[in-house]
Amino acid sequence: MKHSFIFILGGARSGKSTFALELVQHKPGRVLFVATATASDPEMAARIASHQADRPAHWTTIEAPTRVSEAVRNALPADWIVLDCLTLLAGNLLISLPGPVKSEKFEVMLSEEIESLTKLIPESNSNWLIISNEVGLGVVPAYPLGRIYRDGLGRANQQLASLADTVLLMTAGIPLAVKGMLPVQD
Repeated sequence: MKHSFIFILGGARSGKSTFALELVQHKPGRVLFVATATASDPEMAARIASHQADRPAHWTTIEAPTRVSEAVRNALPADWIVLDCLTLLAGNLLISLPGPVKSEKFEVMLSEEIESLTKLIPESNSNWLIISNEVGLGVVPAYPLGRIYRDGLGRANQQLASLADTVLLMTAGIPLAVKGMLPVQD
């Protein structure tokens, strides 16, 4: 049986996570939720708590701010894997670098994460939903670190989109199929 890979892109608060949860919550089988967020301040801790409350209690959740593929391999098997989100994974990698940050170092670290994921996705025998922000629609950041981040995440998004069966762009809570067909919700 062929497993699916759905890549969900959109802006901040566009409904990406909500859509992913609704898509998977009634599917049969074991769901593995991979959280990349870290509670770096009280506001982020509150966001994480809100996201946790939205997920069904029977799902397995792992926290993997980096080295996502390694964490997923250790948690398999799963019928569905929801990775929320690539945006924060990239940010976690970027802030782990000593300053001044060199774009080449960030690109190598992010590329290693993405390459590891692109190998794991077909090997895992699971259906995947990966969530990421589409950062290419906004203004060019005025500072070098912002441009390094935007460029790296944009390249990572392109790599994953090329592998995905379905690519969705979320706008105001509405999914638009950019590649493949809009998935059917149960």
